Amino acid sequence: MRGILLEVCVDDAEGLQAAIDGGADRIELCAALAVGGLTPSAGLMALAARAPVPAYAMIRPRPGDFVYNAAELDIMRRDIDAAREAGLAGVVLGASHRDGRLDAQALGELTRYAAGLGLTLHRAFDLVPDFDEAIEIAADLGLERILTSGGARSAPEVVDTLVRLVELADGRLSIMPGSGVTIDTIDRLLPRLAVTEVHSSCSVREPANDRRVVELGFAPPERRRTDAATVRAMRARIDSLQGNS
Repeated sequence: MRGILLEVCVDDAEGLQAAIDGGADRIELCAALAVGGLTPSAGLMALAARAPVPAYAMIRPRPGDFVYNAAELDIMRRDIDAAREAGLAGVVLGASHRDGRLDAQALGELTRYAAGLGLTLHRAFDLVPDFDEAIEIAADLGLERILTSGGARSAPEVVDTLVRLVELADGRLSIMPGSGVTIDTIDRLLPRLAVTEVHSSCSVREPANDRRVVELGFAPPERRRTDAATVRAMRARIDSLQGNS
């Protein structure tokens, strides 16, 4: 039985299939990963619900910060409905105050609304001024896990911080390192971190294949594509590191 689960974030049907083919244990389903991930379409949710591994839908109505008004919170509730109706395993969400603290009231409303679904707190956590307070809020609300880079641009930069977060969580929820977690950096995290799951895009860079599409503003010059071989290599490396721990 595998010890450390590999979650792969994807934002299209091709990426979803690549993650499955490569051996991902769970999918974080998004749109627009280039801006950190937004809520996926109902059609992509329906497709992911038929996958042989569980998928959690990102619930994020726009790029930018995580300070949401009443209209945006209503959109998020409707998107949670869409994830539930599609048959997905869970949702990924977060909400903040302007000073970066978690908005416990908004998060409480959203998590209660998502009752019955799995719950991940996304990297809004990385903006908080007080990790201790934020972990207490997340644990009290019954969140399963926190996806975090330890407040840095990438998780491998701050392994000591992640060690502390695991200690603060004290088994009440999972600390899942994400951002900058690649085949080249996973050794810095494992086996030093006592974690049960890691998050990665397992992607490769490739240029756009149609110059006119780029010129007309329909696509960036380069994109990141989920790669089945990279997923497979990451899965094998995690298994190897567990074997050496």
